[in-house]
Amino acid sequence: MATRLPESAFEDRLAAVRDRLAATDADAATWVGATSIEYLTGFHHIQTERPVVLAVTDDRVEITVPRLEVERVSPNPRIDVVHDYFDYPGGEPVAAAVGMLNGLGVDSVAADADGPPGVMGYEGPAFSEFLDVETQSWVDRMRWAKSDDEVDLIRESAKWANLGHRYLADYSEPGAHPATVSQRASTDASRAMLDTLGDDYSVRVRGDGPVHAGYISGEETALPHGHTPNERLSEGDVLVTGATANVDGYRSELERTMFVGDYSDEQEHYFELMLEAQTLAIDALGPGVPVAEVDQVVWDYFDEQGVTDLAQHHVGHNIGLGGHEPPYIDRGWGERYDGDDALMRPGHVYTIEPGLYTDEYGYRHSDTVAITESGTETLTTFPRDIDSNVV
Repeated sequence: MATRLPESAFEDRLAAVRDRLAATDADAATWVGATSIEYLTGFHHIQTERPVVLAVTDDRVEITVPRLEVERVSPNPRIDVVHDYFDYPGGEPVAAAVGMLNGLGVDSVAADADGPPGVMGYEGPAFSEFLDVETQSWVDRMRWAKSDDEVDLIRESAKWANLGHRYLADYSEPGAHPATVSQRASTDASRAMLDTLGDDYSVRVRGDGPVHAGYISGEETALPHGHTPNERLSEGDVLVTGATANVDGYRSELERTMFVGDYSDEQEHYFELMLEAQTLAIDALGPGVPVAEVDQVVWDYFDEQGVTDLAQHHVGHNIGLGGHEPPYIDRGWGERYDGDDALMRPGHVYTIEPGLYTDEYGYRHSDTVAITESGTETLTTFPRDIDSNVV
């Protein structure tokens, strides 16, 4: 039962970026992306108008944060010095970060961005106004392939997502409201997860539980990113569900197409087409397989069945600290990347979710599948057949 990354994971990651830094002319590497900072140090924060800037040199790790994050980041054993500014805009976060870099003797940086992102109204100067800047995406690329420890966390996430989904199915019935069913299933699964893991659970949520399970229903399912409608369930409704769990920041994805009561012949037809497409995609996965090829397999099947006009998105995406991460199982992937970057590799963890969307309803399963040295491992386990998905 894996519930958090070992300290050695961060040591390895910092060593890897230092190796990349040594191959450049830069004096330091910097990051402003919250997920990259979390990946390298384990310090997780909410990206707001208050920028955080991480600096890594060949022998130091320092960080600039807003005053309100000082107590949270100071105990982090991987960060040597914490610098802070009071708040934005009065605190001038870039000036504070440049001061940190000047103190390290840095004149040039390899940066994930030329300044903090403009979120929640932040507007600030670029680093290049003060330093020589070259951009890099080292962490983004490192996250493509997960370590065994990371896959263990995603596997644990999938276990609790499956429980949340089971509660979701059990609590759904005609007359129930999708929002309250989601809240009840998420709460009960979160309670079970927290009771079971106890002190081993790594705190990752704010005012919420670690498991989320919910769905869209009725005509909203015809929209891949539909909203939860304000209407109670009725016999004949189609549901497109989703369940996940946060385990030390890592997530899985489990989705099912479900039916409230009996399904019609037309609904069964589209369900079975979707299910066969997902099966073909899962069967096509493996180490060394071109990423684009898996999407092509599904597209060819949809074309053969005459339903390409009902497909609105690619087959899937990598998942981990982010809900969506590259590589993307898309026919265009091979046009952007070549060599090993165009291939599935051990440690990639994909959602497999081809969908079909008619004018009335949508049909989509999603399962989380890890690429291994010898093949694949499907981490989500909720039944996929139609009769197991009737509530």
